[in-house]
Parts: sequence; C-alpha cells; structure tokens
Amino acid sequence: DGELLKLLDERAGLAGAVAAAKRASGDTGFGLRPGREAQIVRKLLASPRKGAGAALVIRIWREIMADNLARQGPYHLGVFGGREPARTVELTRLRFGTAPRLSLLPTAQDALAVARTPWGVGVLPLASDTPWWGRLLAEPKLKVFAALPCLAAWGSQAALAVAEVEVEPTGGDQTFWVTDSPKSAGAIVEALSQTDVAAELIADAGGLKLFSLSGFFQADDPRLARAPGQLTGVIGAAPEQFDV
Repeated sequence: DGELLKLLDERAGLAGAVAAAKRASGDTGFGLRPGREAQIVRKLLASPRKGAGAALVIRIWREIMADNLARQGPYHLGVFGGREPARTVELTRLRFGTAPRLSLLPTAQDALAVARTPWGVGVLPLASDTPWWGRLLAEPKLKVFAALPCLAAWGSQAALAVAEVEVEPTGGDQTFWVTDSPKSAGAIVEALSQTDVAAELIADAGGLKLFSLSGFFQADDPRLARAPGQLTGVIGAAPEQFDV
C-alpha cells in the first residue's frame, strides 16, 4: 500500500506540473483525448496480470486520467438520466471517474448544452423517448466519442457521451450513423452490407434510426454514400467494449 501510494503521488505530481506548464503557455483547450485513453486502457488490459481483473484496472486508470484532466481545466459533466437516472449516473462515473463535477439534468437539450460549453461532456441514454442523437446531424462540432459502459461485464451499451472533441480511430471501434429512411432496420442492414458495412440498429425514435457500424468511418466515406435515407450522417465513433 505504501509503495502504491508513493507511485500514485508521484504520478499526480507530474500531472500537476504538466497542467501548470499548459496554463503558462496559454494552452486552455479541452485536453480530453478519448482515443488515446482507449489505447492506454487496451495496453494495460493486454499486459500480464495474475490477480487484477479488467474492471479493477479500468476503474483505477479512469480515475487517474480523470483527475489529471480535471487539473488542467473546468472539466464537467451534464447527465440526462432518461428513464433510469441512477443507472445513467453510475455508468457516467464508471467512465469518467469522480474528479469532474457532475450535474443531473432534466432534459436531453440541457445535456447537449453542457456538451457545447468549454470542457463540457454530455451523457445521454440510448433508451430515450426523443431521438436526441438526430440533432447531432445539424451540429458537426458535437460528436459521440464514448459508449457506456465500456465493459460487457457491466451490461449492454445504454448511454452515449458527447462533446466538442476530435474522434480518432483506436483499432477497435464502432461508428454511430443516423438515417431517416422509412425502410425496416433489416432492409437497411442488408443495403449497408452490400458495401461491406456491418451495421446494428441501436435506437429508433421520431422517424430516425441510429445504427452502430463495425469499424471507424469518416463522414464522407463512399461506402455510406448510397445508404438508404434522405437525411443521413455519421455523428461520432467510440471504442468497442474492451471485453467483447
């Protein structure tokens, strides 16, 4: 325990020095790098371990990374809980740790408003009565960058995180794509498969459908150009669950 504390304190001290150096240089940009974080976690999980399970490793490093980031700026979370607010808050803390300030908000619009603020992240459930994710088609700066939870052992994916951040491929990703096509989910999946795109419907509301595409797709990917629908588009990407 003593050795662990010593190393943790040393790491936190280095993080504080990095934060101070960024402020001194005038760097006030949001330091969230979800792709880089996912690569770190994957590397840790691939390292030889005798007793520490994946859940323990992920929770410890998520806390460390969140604390580091919170030292650099006003990192904060806005959570719209939907039908199960307690579960959405639990998933948010599992992903983002306890360092950032968290506000539980009454509407999806409120959570998206937080995502538009500097150093803000919005977390919203997939099982929502309103297709909030469809609004991202008109807001290209806002992107889905995380799917919660990140472990299948913690349950099926139930919420998405949104922010004004760059989304980068990590080597094991899913892309979120929206369409207004009136065709059935099966017909859309079949149409996408014709261009070697594997898709799965994850939400359907308000005349819009949200699909998870296997792999990392850019918004202008030609494989999506002939996909069904008049109003379509990529709204972000996230690492796949680490234990899938």
